[in-house]
Amino acid sequence: MTLTPLPRTRPRTTTFALASLTAACALTLSACGTTSTEASTDGGDSTSISGSCADDSSTTSAEPVSVKDDTGHEIALDEPAAKVVSLEWQYTEDLLSLCVNPTAVADAKGFTTWDTAEELPEDTADVGTRQEPNVESILAADPNLVIIETTARDDKIVGQLEDQGIAVMAMAGADGEDPIAYMKDTFSTLAEVTGRSERANSVLDDFDEKVAKSKQAIAAADPETKDFVYFDGWVNGSNVALRPFGQGSLFGELGEELGLNNVWTGEVDPAYGLGQTDIEGISKVGDANFLYTGTDDPESEDYVELLEKNDLWSDIPAVKDERTYAFPAGIWTFGGPKSAEQALDAYVDALTQ
Repeated sequence: MTLTPLPRTRPRTTTFALASLTAACALTLSACGTTSTEASTDGGDSTSISGSCADDSSTTSAEPVSVKDDTGHEIALDEPAAKVVSLEWQYTEDLLSLCVNPTAVADAKGFTTWDTAEELPEDTADVGTRQEPNVESILAADPNLVIIETTARDDKIVGQLEDQGIAVMAMAGADGEDPIAYMKDTFSTLAEVTGRSERANSVLDDFDEKVAKSKQAIAAADPETKDFVYFDGWVNGSNVALRPFGQGSLFGELGEELGLNNVWTGEVDPAYGLGQTDIEGISKVGDANFLYTGTDDPESEDYVELLEKNDLWSDIPAVKDERTYAFPAGIWTFGGPKSAEQALDAYVDALTQ
């Protein structure tokens, strides 16, 4: 298990958060994007392989599109975008949940490791890393829309693509004020620009139903404590660094939607709600249930193994009482409604044992 890699966005993160990102990229090279580019496919294939689309009967709008992205920029198209390139995993997942196969994506290999909520077709073209996508590969995919995570309209990639006449949707990636609402709004915005709003409504209804049922399941189980902290981590030299998902994080808010109490109240970055601490820091909330990312990365040292060798860790009440729970591998902590549903199932499985 290793540190969950952050999405691409960097300009609005604090120095504090950037330190985490640097460590993440240093220690999880495959996840941070070291994939090489590949020749683009023809794209535009509308046959989705997403399991959740097998019974989909929603219609696709053919009307002109006019939506604003997170920078306030208007995306105006004569018809919904059918050939879309996604430069961040959240949007790749969202497109697949909308039954729209992306024409090309950034870091396809990383997506298949870190985000299992949807299945990416094997022949999907890869346009390079999320941090530094290859513009030539994007152009070779001949998209009519590129979705990128950035808060800056003057982002170099945005300018290069718009100079070629390609519409670029710039999305912020997260909003610590209300991460669940932002996740839903982002999904709906992508649906609108692809003409898939009817499908989006169905997916979001399913998500809301999952929230309600999960909350009922946990209430019925009445766990010993409803306090929790969710975290991931990485190895820094011979030490373990931990990243709690505090107030404003998507996974922290999902837990609180279930009636649980996220007890990590330390400093966090304003967008993603992510903090940073060590074993001593996390021990201060040791009476809570410990939940953590369970994705394995064969290219990185396992920080959980190091934790288990530490006497201070062993003395934490959650550890002694066996109230530490790894979420199943491949649940993307910055994903869309389908990743969020996986997280809800993981909360229920952990706390109703």
